[in-house]
Amino acid sequence: MSTSFSVTPTAAQAEPEQPIPLWCCQRQSCPVPKERTMVMPTPLLTALVLCLAAGILQAQALSELMEIMEIEREMETLEEELQQGCSRAHHARKRLNQLEKLTSWGKHNFTGSMIEAYVFKFMTEHFRGLNLSSRMDVKLGGVGRLRHAMNFPVELMEGIQERGAQQELVCIYIHSPCMFQDTNNSSVLNNDVLGAFLQSRRVAGLSHPVEIQFWHDMMLDASNATCVFWLPGAASDGGSLADAGSTGNWSTEGCRTTHREGTVICHCDHLTYFAVLLQLPAGALSPAQLASLTHISTIGCSLSAAATLCTFLLCCFSRQQLRENTARIHMHLLAALLLLNCSFLLSVPLAAGSEGLCQVTAALLHASLLCALAWMGAEAFHLLLLVIKVYNIYIQRYLLKLCLFAWGLPVLAVVAVFVFKRDTYGYHVISTPESYRNMTMCWLTSLPAYYATLCYAGLILLFNMLVLGRVLMILRRIWRQKGQARKDWVTVLGLTCLLGTTWGLAFFSFGVFFVPQLYLFTILNSLQGLFICLWYITVHSRSKPGSVSNTSG
Repeated sequence: MSTSFSVTPTAAQAEPEQPIPLWCCQRQSCPVPKERTMVMPTPLLTALVLCLAAGILQAQALSELMEIMEIEREMETLEEELQQGCSRAHHARKRLNQLEKLTSWGKHNFTGSMIEAYVFKFMTEHFRGLNLSSRMDVKLGGVGRLRHAMNFPVELMEGIQERGAQQELVCIYIHSPCMFQDTNNSSVLNNDVLGAFLQSRRVAGLSHPVEIQFWHDMMLDASNATCVFWLPGAASDGGSLADAGSTGNWSTEGCRTTHREGTVICHCDHLTYFAVLLQLPAGALSPAQLASLTHISTIGCSLSAAATLCTFLLCCFSRQQLRENTARIHMHLLAALLLLNCSFLLSVPLAAGSEGLCQVTAALLHASLLCALAWMGAEAFHLLLLVIKVYNIYIQRYLLKLCLFAWGLPVLAVVAVFVFKRDTYGYHVISTPESYRNMTMCWLTSLPAYYATLCYAGLILLFNMLVLGRVLMILRRIWRQKGQARKDWVTVLGLTCLLGTTWGLAFFSFGVFFVPQLYLFTILNSLQGLFICLWYITVHSRSKPGSVSNTSG
């Protein structure tokens, strides 16, 4: 990522005169004096002096060019190391010293994908402040914003007594977490660090602070984002701010933080390396946790989709079971889970497409989730009729009414929302402290819709839990009387737990339970289709054809 700063360039220095090549003296036609004299002619002496001076200048320029090329190779190596990871952070700090040395000459800027360095020259008495801003802007809420900016006040020259001397201000932009790692492995906003310092002296205690702006696309405030500067562990008064042999930490001394929409503004009374330190809130996911949960859900949903499809086909080929409402309800649940798994797998890759396609995918995912939950409730209701009411109840057009409830109502609600308030669906960003590792998927973008879905799921799961508790009480009583309910116990417990109870873990996402609950929720529910397949093979394939329930009409 290239972030070139936009400034008014300083006047270019005049080009030096073309040096006289060395061979000019060797081919010079010099007149022979008529009389012998010890005094060398003035033109020949001048030419010889110029040739010697040109040779010295060429040798110095060549030596300087070779050193610049060597440091540039070091910087290219540094870029490669930073792209590979932070395992060699010590070497990264050493090479940052080389970068500071390179910029100290004031003759060369460095621009890379992760590191940029610029030198700005000015006269002390002519300095009227300096505003630097990135040329690359970002779109946040439909409004263009600068990516970074640094504003240096006139008071930057306070305390400099020497007048008529040229000052050099070095600005370094770093986009990597590897350069400045403290003992806590703290995270900084977007992994961005902005550095500035004068070559002539260290700057501290400014009456008017330097202003540094960092953009972001996260929900940040004073509780989770603070302006900091890097304090090396062994920096001396004249030493480098990135001392290669030191470890350091982030400090807030002399810095004040203010927040605007999409921007964190740091006001600091000194020059050094600045960043915005992120405080990971309780319950927030780190990038590593988000990546692992994404892999688990992708693998689990893929396995469940395949297992659900196989189970659905097995149910279709079993003509005897197709006559039973129990098997038909199972097939509807399998179809809803297959649709849920497939739409979830599509929600992440399709988030990179057009907004309209993402909205359709989000609506499909929402509808399939509502239908799957509804069929879990239908399973619990059917279980209630079979175990508690047994054969003493008759419902006319029983399966049709279940389909209207479990398919019709959710689809009708989603279609209505999609038609009248389409922006309810769209791009949903799962944020981490390192925002460049955020994950985007197609899902709900409205909090009211999210809470309504949560309440809907809560009511169904509460009903399922009440039915499960009632069924287990009945089976326990029968088991004590006859000791023959072990098979029914396994059947009911497996069916009810795997088809609804595990979704109740979503209501325990708080405090210390958040991360363990999230892993358990992801594993169990992403593999739900696989569990149903195993349950169907071990239980239903061995059961003998039973009588048809008279709940049908």
